Amino acid sequence: MCSKIRIGITQGDTAGIGLECALKALADPRILEIFTPVLYASESAVELYRKLAEGEDERLELRKVASAQRAEDGQINLVVVEDGSKITPGQGSAESGKAAIKALRMAVEDAKNGLVDGLVTMPICKENTLSDEFPYAGHTGYLGDEFEGVPTMMMISDTMRVALQTTHIPLDQVRQSLSIEGISTKLVELRESLIRDFGIVEPRIAVLSLNPHAGEGGVLGSQEIQIITPAIQAAAEQKVYAFGPFAADGLFLSGGFAKYDALLAMYHDQGLAPFKALTPDGVNYTAGLDIVRTSPDHGTAYDIAGKGVADPQATRNAMYAAVDIIRCRARHDRMTANPLPHYEREKGRDVSISELKLPEQHD
Repeated sequence: MCSKIRIGITQGDTAGIGLECALKALADPRILEIFTPVLYASESAVELYRKLAEGEDERLELRKVASAQRAEDGQINLVVVEDGSKITPGQGSAESGKAAIKALRMAVEDAKNGLVDGLVTMPICKENTLSDEFPYAGHTGYLGDEFEGVPTMMMISDTMRVALQTTHIPLDQVRQSLSIEGISTKLVELRESLIRDFGIVEPRIAVLSLNPHAGEGGVLGSQEIQIITPAIQAAAEQKVYAFGPFAADGLFLSGGFAKYDALLAMYHDQGLAPFKALTPDGVNYTAGLDIVRTSPDHGTAYDIAGKGVADPQATRNAMYAAVDIIRCRARHDRMTANPLPHYEREKGRDVSISELKLPEQHD
């Protein structure tokens, strides 16, 4: 790892607001004190959107590098993505989608080779990226195939964390996708992420119901009785403190979500709609992988692309979150790798178990 954490930042759909938001966030020189950015983007797109990110008195400087291996601390490093596509803000196309995926693949390859420590991905339009070459309904599935682990889509902010049991599938397929094993496994994985990635000693997780009013004892649906409750009980046998199932409207309306370290929603809009309403500028985090990846929780926003009005705060939060999680993981892994010798190691040398002085035993 380099002296500072390196974060690979992908340009996203070049017709959307992603690159504008990334450049606006990077325009604050204080951010270079926190991490070393490696931006994967086309030069023409950078030149187009850089003008929207620069202040009146200063120019946003980027340093072109052949690869992330050449990145330098204290610089905004640009790995050029050659795509040759025409960029028209607000008009997404198959070409802008291909440019987004090309940048993503380059960043992923560098992450696999250890050249960047984490990824921040700008938004893509699934309609423009879905193809035989990229058969994924978003970043999560693709990253799950490229890295070790099982991905979990989790929205995070200072207010709440919401993980999803099912993600980008049609609503009429959600019920068939739920199982006792699937939910209990997801709860175990969510607990592990909350401990390792966020430093929570023993997480409390609220599980949302599928049906209105948590099924009303089976009157409005049986999934709570037959699937979700048994899954919570199965997870409890693996030391997961999970509670519910709770009716989503009541839990969010009453503020009861604040009592828990995370929520597990059964489907996409059940979790994301209240999250985005209650916590603007949130972050999309792909938990469960051996790489840290975050993204702003908004889309391409074609309607305001190129107008200079896009707010970079969610992108800034995604950058900060990636750095925080990388640091938290490193701290957790260091503390749990071999916990007994830590004191001696901090004094400047390693120590073997045989050297440890244990307290004397007295009858």
